[in-house]
Order: sequence, then C-alpha cells, then structure tokens
Amino acid sequence: MTSEPLAPAQPAPVLVLAAMAEESSPLVARLTEVQEVAVPFTGSQRAWRGSLAGVDTVVMTTGIGIAAAAAAATWAILTLAPRAVISAGSAGGLAADVEVGTLIIGAQFSYSLADATAFGYAPGQVPGGPVQFEADADLRERAEAAARAAVGTHPVRTGLMLSGDAFVTAPLADPMRERFPGALSADMETTGIAQACAALGTPFVAVRAVSDLCGPAADQQFHLELDLVAELSARAVSELVLTL
Repeated sequence: MTSEPLAPAQPAPVLVLAAMAEESSPLVARLTEVQEVAVPFTGSQRAWRGSLAGVDTVVMTTGIGIAAAAAAATWAILTLAPRAVISAGSAGGLAADVEVGTLIIGAQFSYSLADATAFGYAPGQVPGGPVQFEADADLRERAEAAARAAVGTHPVRTGLMLSGDAFVTAPLADPMRERFPGALSADMETTGIAQACAALGTPFVAVRAVSDLCGPAADQQFHLELDLVAELSARAVSELVLTL
C-alpha cells in the first residue's frame, strides 16, 4: 500500500484585535486575498482573514469594552488557534509626559477600576489573578523594534496599560495616576484581552496610539483624529507581523 505525502502544516495566523471599525479599517485595507470570517456574535463584531505583508492574519473588530473584547478574543483563540494576538487601535494618554500620537507598547496590563485592596490585593488586581498581566517578552521586544521602524519621529513608549469600563476624563485621571504611578495609557479593552490570552496560553502584546490625553495640561495638544492614530497603530502592527 502506498500513501500520499502529507501536505506541510499551515502556520497559525496572527490575530489582531481592535475595538471599533475605525481602528480595524486601516488594517483590513492592507489585507490581500481577504475573506470575511463568520463570527457567532450579533453585535458589531466582524472579522476578516487575509495576507498582511505576506503573513496569514485575522483582523477582528471586537466591540467596545472589557467584556466584548474578552469574549471576542476567547472565541477567536479557541477557533483559530493564532500564534500571537495583538491589541491595536487607540488609547488615552495617562502619564503626564505622554503626548498625543505616542505609540504605546504594552508590557504590563491592569484593571484601572478593580479594587480589592481591603483584602490585601494590589490596586487593579482581581482576586485569584496576578498583580498584573504581562506581554510575551519576545513579542514585546519585536513590537518595540517594529514600532520605531514604522512611525518615524512619533515617540514610542513601553510600559503599563490600564483598562476599565469608564472613559477616563480629567476628574478620574488624577486619582488613577496616584494609584498607578507608572501607567502610560488607559483604554477599555486591552487588559480583558490580556487576561483571555493568559488563560489560554497565547502570546500577547498591545500596540496602541494615543488619541486623547486624560486630563491634559494647559499647554498640551490633547486630541488627534481617530483615523490618524489608527493608521499609526496599523503601520506598527504591519511591521511587527513581518517578524512573526
């Protein structure tokens, strides 16, 4: 009896998650041989699979908020078994010295509104979970190099990103800075995705550009249009995918 040689296994795709269509659209526009992926959601979640800079990639719009992002990430990881997950799009600048247009590479992730400190937990730590969720070290280093290569003169920062189901306005920003003095940015999805990836053993990093400042100083530009920062993030993500 003879047998046919096995076809080489196809590499797993890279999964890129963005909250809104405005954030995912510059990535979808870069895909070639693109096909929409059927998703089991009834809201704004949509996904597309194609070649991003020659790399098999799925771009998914998750919907806004921690629960929506975590649900989308969990489904996509279990369904697609990606080799890496990247959170893309925009964020609010929290650190006093962060400017709009800064590209933030997430190294650690925490929940901005979680507070079980009365029971001995750290600020942002959910009981039973780690003090902070961590980006994959190799993926983070690749993301840093890719970002610097992709965005020219725009600053790149690496550090703690916060997520919570509240838009961080000036009254919320100062107490948040006191609780998390090293935090660079705030958004409404990234930590939920980081937790899903940690639970499922999937390498994760975040590459988000600052669109607004949370409580800016009087002399700071505090806002950039979403399409501009989404493009910055997309450029860095495209450069990163080339290395995976």
